[in-house]
Amino acid sequence: MDSESMKKIERLLQKGATIPNPHSIQVGDEVSLDRIAGDGVVIHTGCKILGEKTLIMPGVRLGDEGPVTVDDCQIGPNVELKCGVFQRSAFLEKASMGFGAQVREGCILEEEANGAHAVGLKETILFPFVTLGSLINFCDCLMAGGTSRRNHSEVGSSYIHFNYTPNQDKATPSLIGDVPRGVMLNRPPIFLGGQGGLVGPVRVEYGTVIAAGVVCRKDVFEGGTLLIGGDPIDKDSKYYPGVYWYVKRPVINNINYISNLIALKQWYVEVRSQFFKGEMDRMLYEGVLEKLDMAVGERITRFRTLSQKMRESAEKYRTIVKDEANKNLLKQKQELFETWQEIEDTFYTNKDNSGDPAMREAFLEELCRNIKEIGPDYIAVIQGLDETWSAKGSGWLQGIVDNVNRQVLHLIPSFLDR
Repeated sequence: MDSESMKKIERLLQKGATIPNPHSIQVGDEVSLDRIAGDGVVIHTGCKILGEKTLIMPGVRLGDEGPVTVDDCQIGPNVELKCGVFQRSAFLEKASMGFGAQVREGCILEEEANGAHAVGLKETILFPFVTLGSLINFCDCLMAGGTSRRNHSEVGSSYIHFNYTPNQDKATPSLIGDVPRGVMLNRPPIFLGGQGGLVGPVRVEYGTVIAAGVVCRKDVFEGGTLLIGGDPIDKDSKYYPGVYWYVKRPVINNINYISNLIALKQWYVEVRSQFFKGEMDRMLYEGVLEKLDMAVGERITRFRTLSQKMRESAEKYRTIVKDEANKNLLKQKQELFETWQEIEDTFYTNKDNSGDPAMREAFLEELCRNIKEIGPDYIAVIQGLDETWSAKGSGWLQGIVDNVNRQVLHLIPSFLDR
């Protein structure tokens, strides 16, 4: 171990951190000790702390079950990362991940979101209380639902979010729940049964139960649905590389996903910012905003890749089906290809869309009243809103989603045709 790393470890010990085997851990030269707390922090054998943006707040435990590598992550109070690799992601209070986790860039785990062993995430957002079992690959999705650790949305063990298509694109983000209602922490949980999967991009409504072993390939819009069988494929068919036989649902779901991310950023800017008061709190807040910007950029990049394939796809489609070509499908591909730059510009123009001012300000006034009465406990304050004000807050955020969706779909009107 080099002397500079050892000096940093000694300073962490002086700050009150518990490091049972100091000579076994590594602290990068770029790591700022001003961003690492001492109070209650435990760093076990074999851990690596890297990245100039890394933040470790009081009560964090690293490596309880095996070595942990942290690289440019913002880790909130009382978070437990038990074993694995964690890169360019943010973890809010009491989030936890078990043995063998791989959490790559662009993830946000909100309060008490958690996973058991061998969970892989990338560009994933989990709202409070969401629970992942073991042996899970759950990249490129957002999941909400549930009201507590006893009543939470759940992903069963050996679950996969299928996020890569045979045509080699990843314009496949799935929205499990949504942002406008999910942030109110009062919606029914969603259950995704073990040894199953979602084929993105799909949307799943609150209260949905997808039975174990089911691979879901469709949107589930009706709450309280029990899905006990997937869509069977009862015959073989020839595969034509580069041909998209339908584009409407994936395109609309991508637009809606990005719109939800824009609404979520406004929730952080206008609402959650009021709960990050201390210096380290603000660093954590800035880290989450960075991840949200990363998420929007990632989704636009993946959507762009899809759009750029549409001209070639249309040509191949015409060659295969000849006179039986679906004219509206061809028009959809043409519009998406030709108007992509306008679509992308519209998304970026709306990145700071804060919605209807009157609805926003009325909701924020009620929020402030709740904070004065309850105190600075985010979950208690939000769950302390009555149903009327929760609905009004959701209405404000849904207005942002609807406005962005409307602007983009205006550029590709063939996607509105039935």
